[in-house]
Amino acid sequence: SCAPEATKIVIAQRIASVQDADIIYVLDNGVVNGSGTHEQLLQSNEIYREVFESQQAAN
Repeated sequence: SCAPEATKIVIAQRIASVQDADIIYVLDNGVVNGSGTHEQLLQSNEIYREVFESQQAAN
C-alpha cells in the first residue's frame, strides 16, 4: 500500500479505472495528446471524450 502522499502512476484502457485521478494524461500513439481531470478532458479532448462515450455505451 502506498502512503497517501505518494505519487501513483496507473496505465489503463478503462476510463473508470482513472477518472478520479488528480491528473489524467491521454496518449495517442505514444504522444501526450492532453492532460487534466476527467471533467476537463471530457470538455476539451476529443479522443478522451470518444473513448469515454464508447465505454459508457458498452456498459
